[in-house]
Amino acid sequence: MTLILASQSAGRIAMLHAAGVAVEAIAANVDEESVKISLTQAGAKPRDIADALAEAKALKISRKMPTGLVLGCDQICVGADGQIFDKPQSPQDARAHLAQLSGTTHRLISAAVMCEQGAPVWRIVDTAQLTMRPLSAAFIDDYVDRYWDHIRHSVGCYRIEAEGAQLFSSVSGSQFTIIGMPLLPVLDFLRIRGLLPT
Repeated sequence: MTLILASQSAGRIAMLHAAGVAVEAIAANVDEESVKISLTQAGAKPRDIADALAEAKALKISRKMPTGLVLGCDQICVGADGQIFDKPQSPQDARAHLAQLSGTTHRLISAAVMCEQGAPVWRIVDTAQLTMRPLSAAFIDDYVDRYWDHIRHSVGCYRIEAEGAQLFSSVSGSQFTIIGMPLLPVLDFLRIRGLLPT
């Protein structure tokens, strides 16, 4: 059986490859914005939104490829005041996001759902907490100017696995969850299913 990642996320693909997992990546092209809006209006918690989006991605690909095991993932960034941050649409957006997160503690919620034959068979949601040091406007401008192409697909507008580590004073939680997938539980499930050696 082939593991299929319902995403073209470079970070998630790299994580799986680095862990020795063979994976086929296929973009799910789910309308994430409309799902987020409807769930938010219904009063859903951020963890439930992340879980629902991960499931929607996995289900979409699983229905097209029922013989594969499909992994869907999603990540939600929640500010100190409960605001949910979306991926930046422009460098100006990224600057605004970082200015808002500067000097505060926010949460990254990462969900993973496995689907098979068009139905979910496993799921996990994990949370990391990150405290960003106070950032000067000059630092933010320079960081976004240099790394826009790397951070444009990140809900937090940083790559903590690279120079983005400089943005933080403390971090609590799994580095994998921060990058975008609770990798260790995913690997456990793949071992249970026989896709990885025990």
